[in-house]
Amino acid sequence: MFAAYAARIDRDQPLSGLELGERPEPGPRPGWTTVNVKAASLNHHDLWSLRGVGLGEEALPMILGCDAAGTDDDGNEVVLHSVIGQSGHGVGPNEQRSILTERYQGTFAERVAVPTWNVLPKPKELSFEEAACLPTAWLTAYRMLFTNAGVRPGQSVLVQGAGGGVATAAIALGAAAGLRVFATSRDAAKRERAVELGAEDAFEPGARLPRRVDAVIETVGAATWSHSVKSLRPGGTLVISGATSGPNPKAAELNRIFFLELKVVGSTMGTKDELADLLSFCAATGVRPVIDSVLPLDRAREGFEKMSDGDVFGKVVLTV
Repeated sequence: MFAAYAARIDRDQPLSGLELGERPEPGPRPGWTTVNVKAASLNHHDLWSLRGVGLGEEALPMILGCDAAGTDDDGNEVVLHSVIGQSGHGVGPNEQRSILTERYQGTFAERVAVPTWNVLPKPKELSFEEAACLPTAWLTAYRMLFTNAGVRPGQSVLVQGAGGGVATAAIALGAAAGLRVFATSRDAAKRERAVELGAEDAFEPGARLPRRVDAVIETVGAATWSHSVKSLRPGGTLVISGATSGPNPKAAELNRIFFLELKVVGSTMGTKDELADLLSFCAATGVRPVIDSVLPLDRAREGFEKMSDGDVFGKVVLTV
C-alpha cells in the first residue's frame, strides 16, 4: 500500500528522512481493526518524529500520522483515537501509553490497524476531512480548556500563537462554548483570522490585555511564557501542552506564580471519552475544524513543508 513514512532520523533537516512509497499492509491481529483511511491530518508531532523525538532508529521505517477518519471492513464511517495502551485494550495490560507512530504504524497510508477499542463512530454531520482533524490537536485543545483549565461559559481565556493547530482549535472551541477569547500572533493576517474565528480580540505577542484572564492556553513555550503568567488573574490557570519555541524560558516567574496562587497544568492529548464528547460537540454546535489545505497523500511532502515553514492557519489534511 502507498504511504508516507519516516525512513531516517535527521534532527537538523527532518524532511530529508520523509519518504513516499510502498509499505506492507497491516496484518490481522486479534482485537484489532483495520481502517480504510479516507483522510488524515498533519500535526507537529509528525515533524518531531522525523527529528527522532518519541521515535527511535530501531522502529524505522515508520508510517507517520496520528489522526485519521475512514471506514471499517463493514463500511461504517469511523474516527480513530490515536492513544494506544492507556487502557490495555488490544495491547498488553501493562503497556505504557503511546501515540500512533511511536510504537505502531501511523495513518498516512491507505490502511491502518488499531485496537478495536480505539475506533469511534464518525458523526454524519462531519466530513472525513473535518473528522480527521480532531483526534490530536482538537482533542488536546478540548482537554486543555474544559478538563484542565476548567473554564465555564462567560469566563476569559488567552490563546497564545494563533495559527497553530491546537491554538486554532482552542479559539474556535472556546468561542463556541461562550468563553471570552483573546489571542496572540506575530502575524497580522493570523490575528485577523483569529477574530473571524470568534476571538474577542487579537494582539501582538507580549501586548497588555484589556483584562487579566481566567486561563491561558500555552503551546508556544519559552517565547510567550512570561506573558502568559503575567496575563492571569490571581488564582488563574496556565495549561501547557507544547513548547514550539523552546522549553526553557528566560524567566520562570516563580514569585508571581506562588504569590498570586496561579496553577500550572501540563496537558497531553485526551481520553477516548473526551474525543467522543468533542465529536458530539462539533456535531451539535456546528463548530468545525479550520482546514488550511487539503492535499492527496502523494503530495504529503508539500504539506510537511507548509507546516515546517509555519505557513498554515489550521490543519493540513491528506486524502486517500
